[in-house]
Parts: sequence; structure tokens; C-alpha cells
Amino acid sequence: MRVTLPFITQLLLAATFCLAITVQAADLQPLRVANQKSTIKVLLEVSGELKDVPYDIQFSEFPAAAPLGEALNAGAVDIGALGDAPYVFALGAGAPLKVVSIIHAEGRYTTAILAPRDSPLNDARDLKGKRIVTTRGSIGHFLAIKALRSVGLSTQDVQFIYLLPSESRILLDNGSADAWSTWDPYTTIATTQSQAKVLASGDSLLSNHLYLAATRQAITDKRQQLEDFVARVDRAYRWTNAHPQEFAAAQAQVTGLPLAVHLAVAKATHMQPVAIDDQVIGGLQTTADIYREEGILTRPIDVSQGFDKSFNAPRVQLNQASR
Repeated sequence: MRVTLPFITQLLLAATFCLAITVQAADLQPLRVANQKSTIKVLLEVSGELKDVPYDIQFSEFPAAAPLGEALNAGAVDIGALGDAPYVFALGAGAPLKVVSIIHAEGRYTTAILAPRDSPLNDARDLKGKRIVTTRGSIGHFLAIKALRSVGLSTQDVQFIYLLPSESRILLDNGSADAWSTWDPYTTIATTQSQAKVLASGDSLLSNHLYLAATRQAITDKRQQLEDFVARVDRAYRWTNAHPQEFAAAQAQVTGLPLAVHLAVAKATHMQPVAIDDQVIGGLQTTADIYREEGILTRPIDVSQGFDKSFNAPRVQLNQASR
């Protein structure tokens, strides 16, 4: 078969282009990822998305959202995952952040207000005059506020006790708190191991979004790495929807929690990437406004400054290219 010169030229140009990409990839700066209890790292490892990464990913571990947000604010890391409420707090603290990716979590008890199984409480209306333990500024805290408002109550009608999740369950079990407002896997642990009852679920009260927020400096200096990274996270979460057993087993090895707990969460939770749009931004603005009304935030916040819509198109293109 006769090969024409133009075709050979095209091959040479393609080879040159690939070589240029390889050289460029070798020069990419490391991406510093804030990891809360190994969640993102395990997710990427088990789904195979840590293979053939053209830059170094440096994970830093954090026990909760608050210190993770502080690290982002200080520029100690480039990107990390935060829920609605913690992200509002980070913006309220003046953190130079922008959301570059959003994952929606739809599940049975992604967030919930729990009571002991023998408690006389049955729903949010019964919380009046009761003690609710939660983590200040967490998505559990916001769920409690929203649940109280939904039944005509306010935060003045209850007593909040602010503790970390590891301490909160103890108070619920020994009767020092009447209810616990928290999130998975703690909701699944309590409902499966202690048969705790659900007084209110965040399924209909919250957006249940997970925000991947990057520093403005990283967006400027590491745009290529960020675009690649968020596409890998998108693909990894889609993978978990089809492989709950494998994902649960990988999580159990890291957390030490029973496999059954992680499996229940994985099977009941569907993770779906969503675009950064005005509806999402408006939802987070509502969260910020409510915190301001409650006196938890000391000043009003325009959350629209904390999103970067320019990452929508690269996410779609990179995900389509991988199929």
C-alpha cells in the first residue's frame, strides 16, 4: 500500500505532540490534596484512578472538615473536599477558595438526626426542650437547624452540645444527650449497631453536595493538574456506584469499622457529579444566610465568589474522553 507524504507528516507531528505532552507532564508540580480520614485516597486507589497520573499527588490527612478548611485557608494544601456547611465556614473565615467540582450524594441516611431506640422521641417536633449533640459548623449542625425550622421550631427551643462525632455517640448512648445530628458512616453505625431511630433525614432538607474546593493560587499555578484530578474523582465515584463491595472492603481496611457498615453505606448511597450552576450556588447562599440569621456567622457572605464555573467544560470533556 502506498503511503503518502502528508500521512507520514501527520504521524511525525502526532509523535512530536505526544513527546511534548510527556515532557510537559514531567514538569508538572505536585498536587497537594487534603484527605479527610483517607476518603479520597482510598476512593482513587480502589477505582484504579491513581494509575498513570502524570504528576505527583501528595495526600495530607485531616480528622475532620474544620482543620481541613483551615489548611486550605493557609495554603498548606491545594484542594480538598468539604460539605455545604464547612465550606460556608471556610468562606466566612476569608479563605481564598473556589469550588471546582461538585459531587451529589443521594442515600438513605447520608445525614440524620438520631435518637436511642427506646427514646420517646419520634420526629423533629419532639425535639423541643431537648439536648442535641453535634459538631459545631458541621453538616450535622446545619441539618439540626433545618429540621427545627421545618417544624416551626428554632435553635432557641433546644440545647446544643458541640462535640466531635467520636464523643457524640457516647453522650447519646449514656443519656447525656437526647438526639445526635450527624452523617455517614456514623448514622449507619448507630442505626445498625445500636438500632438508633431516625427523627429526621437530610435527604429532603439538605442539598447533600460534596464540594472539591481549590485555592485560588492552585487554580492559577496548577490548572492542568486540577482539571485532571477532578475528572479522576468523578470517574472514581461513578465506579463506586457499580462496585459497592470493593469500595466498602477498601474503606474497612483503613477505618477499622466493620465491613457491614461500609457496605450498607455504599449500597444505599449513589454518588453523581453535578455541574456548578446558579441553582447550586443559590442553595449554598441559603445555607450561608441561615447561619448568619442564627448568629453563627458574624457577617454576610456572597458565596458566588467561591465557585469557578470554568471547570465545568473540562470535566465533561475529560470524562467523555475516558469512556
